[in-house]
Amino acid sequence: MSLESAPTIRPFVIEKARTRLFGLTLDECIHAFFGGNAFMAVVVLALITVFLFREGADFFGQNRANLRIYREAGLEYVDYMRQQEKDHTALTRYLFDVRMRTVKYLTGVKGLTMAQTNAQLAAFDDFSSRYGDTVEPVRGIVADLTEVATAIKTKFTVNEDAKEGRRQLLAGGKKDEAAAVAITNLDFKAELAPLVGTLPAFKDASATFAKNLEQVVATVPVLPTPELQSRMLKFQQLTRDYIATFPATIHELETWDYTKPVPFTQSLTAFVFGREWLTASFWQDWYGVIPLLVGSLMVSFIALVLAVPLGVGAAIYVNQIASAREQKLIKPAIEFISAIPSVVLGFFGIAVLGQLLRAISQVAWLDWIPGFPFAERLNALTAGCLLALIAVPTIFTLAEDALNNVPRSFKEASFALGASRLQTVLRIIVPASLSGIVSAVLLGLGRVIGETMVVLLCAGNRIAIPDFTAGLAVVTQPVHTMTGIIAQEMGEVVRGSIHYRALFIVGIVLFSLALLINFLAQKIVRKYRISIG
Repeated sequence: MSLESAPTIRPFVIEKARTRLFGLTLDECIHAFFGGNAFMAVVVLALITVFLFREGADFFGQNRANLRIYREAGLEYVDYMRQQEKDHTALTRYLFDVRMRTVKYLTGVKGLTMAQTNAQLAAFDDFSSRYGDTVEPVRGIVADLTEVATAIKTKFTVNEDAKEGRRQLLAGGKKDEAAAVAITNLDFKAELAPLVGTLPAFKDASATFAKNLEQVVATVPVLPTPELQSRMLKFQQLTRDYIATFPATIHELETWDYTKPVPFTQSLTAFVFGREWLTASFWQDWYGVIPLLVGSLMVSFIALVLAVPLGVGAAIYVNQIASAREQKLIKPAIEFISAIPSVVLGFFGIAVLGQLLRAISQVAWLDWIPGFPFAERLNALTAGCLLALIAVPTIFTLAEDALNNVPRSFKEASFALGASRLQTVLRIIVPASLSGIVSAVLLGLGRVIGETMVVLLCAGNRIAIPDFTAGLAVVTQPVHTMTGIIAQEMGEVVRGSIHYRALFIVGIVLFSLALLINFLAQKIVRKYRISIG
């Protein structure tokens, strides 16, 4: 090519580089494409947030109305009485637990047959029977007043349905039909008169109840070991503490006022600190997030306890120790786990893992492990093991990336100073990548806390706060989670109902937790990158 031809080629090349698509250069098109993706991600996040808050916003107002009728219909009044019965039931469960421990000792350690064991526990069973019968005076009154209170609430509900029916008829222009709908003004004071009129009878029943309890627990049966006997003495003290709460219950009943307004904050605290999630109840629906939140956090904690050592350990081994052949085998195998559908893992938990863990817990020489043996194959432990399997690929991949980002000069300097490979890994490489590893763990937590199918199928779905007094054995108890309750109940609720709104509020809590976890992970990643840079 001659020098004379160069000026003619250069403008042609420049013109090709400036080729435009819809008036944009190639660079501008690339920028618009990836920038548009980022913009769409922000838009989708905003739409999800708006949707959740729009659908859930009316919950607290509806819950306030729910709590108002709970008070005005007298259900709250009856529940003050019923609490005495519930606390007594809890004490009888404690007594049953003592009996089970005694049976285990007599049959396991002493080698007695069940017939011999029952014969030796005859005095204990007589004590339990007399203790259980003491609540009958209170139980009878509560049963009668339950019918009165539910009748008042039913009248209110029917009346509200009639008002809604009239409103819809008027909206449809059917004035004659709307006028024919009967609506009565409910006089709560008159309706509640028979209810509050039973207070003197309840005081007498409560006094009789307390007297009978004192007589029964004055002497507790003798049990075969000091540890079991100390439990009975504790039961004796628990009963006396329980009796000491009776005056407070009477005071609550004496000062109860059905006209007392329900503040908006009570609707909020009933959800945030509520210990019951009870729906479709003939008595009263409760929407407390605590048992669901505790269940979610428990299975996530179990998953992290199992997944962090496995995921981080595998990342360290593959990145720092394994040969090239081992890396080609281990990395795809671990990353393939994330491709397994969670519903398949859930079925595996039901059919295999749950049964296996329960069978292992029945092995005699493993009964020293807390919670062993256990009967429930679907529990927090089963769900946590499967969630750990789901979290391992996330933690492994991100932790290995963090290890890769440690400058090679760190390792070379360590070797130059005479450190061994193990010393270099544990004292140089891992500390230098610690921020990245922590962010990997947080993102793994975000992965498991939002998992649905595994916990729905394998966690047991018992809506109750686990008994943490059992110590480590608490992990063998069934739980329910926030994701599980949404998946289980959303298809059955009436759109716009308080139950429907409550599920969206649970979704907001879950969404906020996921955002918080990811925000913390991103903050750590940015700090890690700055420190490495």
